[in-house]
Formats: sequence, structure tokens, C-alpha cells
Amino acid sequence: MTGPDVTEDRILGGRLLVRQPREGFRIAIDSVFLAAAVPVGAGESVLDLGCGVGGAALCLLAREPEAQVTGIEIQRELAALASQNAQLNGVERRFIPLQGDLREPPPRIAPGGYDHVMANPPYLEEGKASVSPKAGRRITDMESEAGLADWVRAALLFLRDGGSLTIIQRADRLGGILSALEDRAGSIVVFPLWPGSGKPAKRVIVQARKHKGGAFRLSRGLTLHEAAGGYSAQAEAILREAAALKLGGA
Repeated sequence: MTGPDVTEDRILGGRLLVRQPREGFRIAIDSVFLAAAVPVGAGESVLDLGCGVGGAALCLLAREPEAQVTGIEIQRELAALASQNAQLNGVERRFIPLQGDLREPPPRIAPGGYDHVMANPPYLEEGKASVSPKAGRRITDMESEAGLADWVRAALLFLRDGGSLTIIQRADRLGGILSALEDRAGSIVVFPLWPGSGKPAKRVIVQARKHKGGAFRLSRGLTLHEAAGGYSAQAEAILREAAALKLGGA
């Protein structure tokens, strides 16, 4: 899929080439930080719920090239671009995007079949925010039939026992994530992403294990920007060098 409605862009310090819609969903730093936070090892399997054009999956494979990533994406056009991006970056055997709905997944996505699940669910709750006039952005930004709790339930369904779930979401929706995890997961870590010193977090990364034990932990998080306005050294290493983001706990 190429043409005037699709751009080719470099991410991760130029290491990755991605095709993405000119308007609608476009890869942001949230995808990069999500991928950096997944505690994946060589040979392990990862499911990317709502993989979009594959930004998070490609960033994860840049850090751990021996992982295996399966993506599920409800928008057919984005799933097609994700397949192209896997080929453009030479990981078509390691990243397999599938078109489908997380509530009725393709048969290849089996319950309990993954070591890790990562997700960047829509940030806007249905009926509680203004809707973008662009159809692609509406689906990406605004929940529809599948709410945040549905995303968490699906992720836990597909995880093996003891596997990790990593979600990035708006900070003001943290309560919904923790409620969905209650009595279903343990070793929960909440990791705030602070825009700058003294500024409230707009995003949080939540990580948990599929078991009921383990203590809850609130991490000190990461400050994204220095006082002068540029990215902090740790944020820069993640965005340009595919460095891992150590959350602690899970």
C-alpha cells in the first residue's frame, strides 16, 4: 500500500523505516516506550494487541531480534501496512500481523499462547470526549465496542501463566486498568512518564504478571524532558537506540 495517502518515515534514530497513513494513526513515542518496557528475552513470544502499522513490534524486535511477535489489528488498512513494514525492515518471519478483532481473534491467536502481551489501547472513553472527524483516528483514539476492561481481559486470556502484560495508557485512566486487573493478575508495577520535573504525568505504563501473588509497586518513573526542553538521557537512549526500560517488579 503506497500512494499520496501514505508516508515513509524513519523512527528509532533512523534504524526503522515505516509506512503509515498521512492522516489518521501515526506512530508516536508511546509505541516506542511500550516496546522498551516489555521484558522479552530471546526466543520468547509476544502478542501486540492493536498493533497498528507495527511501530511497537518493530521497536521491540530492534532490541530483541530473536523474539517472535504476532500482531492483531482491527483496521485492515493498518494491518496491511504492518505487513509491509515487517518486510521493509527484514523481520517478516519474526513479526506476523493479523487482521481481526481482539474479542473474536483469528484462530492462530490461541489462549495461553504467549509469553508477553503488549497493548496501547484507545485513550478516549466512548461518550466522554470529542470525536475526531477522521474515521481512522476515531477507531484508534476512541473506544467503541471494546472498552479498556475488554483489552485487559483479552490480554490475560492470551497470556501463559506467569507471563507479563504491559500497557501504556493515559494517567487518568489508571483506575480502570487496576480494576480490570484485580483478582486476575499480580506483581503490578505502575510506571509514570513525567513530561518534566514538577509536571504531572500524562501517561503511565502498567505491567503485571498473570498470577494472583506479588506485591503492588509504584515506581518513581521516568522524566522525559530536561529543564532546557530536550529529552533526558534515558529517554533519548530509548527513542534512538532501542534501550530497554526497566520498570522493576514484573
